[in-house]
Amino acid sequence: MKTNSDRRKFLGTAIGAGVGLSLPFTSSAKSVKKPSHSSETLAAQLYKSLNEKQRSAICFDFDHKLRSAVNNNWHITKPRLGKDYTPDQQALVKEIFMGLHSEQYAKAVYDQVVHDSGQAGFGDASIALFGKPGTGKFEFVLTGRHCTRRCDGDAVEGAAFGGPIFYGHAADGFVEKPDHPGNAYWYQAKRANEVFQMLDGKQRKIALIDECRDEEATKTVELTGKKKGLEGIPLTELTADQKGKVRETLVDILAPYRSKDAKEALKLVDDAGFDHLHMAFSEKEDVGKDKVWDVWQIEGPSMICFFRGDPHVHAWIHIRDKA
Repeated sequence: MKTNSDRRKFLGTAIGAGVGLSLPFTSSAKSVKKPSHSSETLAAQLYKSLNEKQRSAICFDFDHKLRSAVNNNWHITKPRLGKDYTPDQQALVKEIFMGLHSEQYAKAVYDQVVHDSGQAGFGDASIALFGKPGTGKFEFVLTGRHCTRRCDGDAVEGAAFGGPIFYGHAADGFVEKPDHPGNAYWYQAKRANEVFQMLDGKQRKIALIDECRDEEATKTVELTGKKKGLEGIPLTELTADQKGKVRETLVDILAPYRSKDAKEALKLVDDAGFDHLHMAFSEKEDVGKDKVWDVWQIEGPSMICFFRGDPHVHAWIHIRDKA
């Protein structure tokens, strides 16, 4: 049997707060060439390339409520990338997507989207554009199965990634085995379980809850603004080394994304108060009953990272400066 170190490599330097960590990625991932232009620049090019029919179908006012929506399997607009756009436009969208991810992770994440999207692959994706380039209020959103990504160029103030994002993977069928073989994101759960293994008996009782939240589209990532009374164990109950392992988990969660977005996300978490975070593990939703917790979350007053590994991986992120 391969060990964890056989399946994962460690590259680079960790993001944020001077933490001396390395970025993990699955063995199938390979570094990709950094795009020659930023995703924001490419999104502006895409906007200019649209014809009137395309614009009427996918372009909205910046404040349209659809811009803040998120789900685990959805299409923000009806047109599909592979059918309703020119080859040049399709290439632009792919480059935008790749540019939103770290060089170490971009290929693995793209391969996951292709795998989970069925026969159409990446061409099954749908996109929407909100606002207009050059106005300071412009955002690109790409959606599909197990994918919601955003590109906003900091147009959305105080929000990491420009709003809530989603990622997931059904690597080995709809119902995955307890060790989730081949899953691009299972490494994040392994890091979270390392936190749990560091807890003593009293701490584990606080951290374990019956079930984590339900998945209800945008409501899943609704923020409470609360510093106390959230589910699980507050970080004030952890030792310094235990808190350090929680930070490592957050770093790993953010590792697939480009450095500027990952750094902004971690800074927003720190600015809201790292010690206000709570971490919870679902005791009843344990695939294989092996006490390797498949469902867990890290929540603060203005952030949520929710990971559901049952029956396969769904993961939600929403991080803001305030709820």
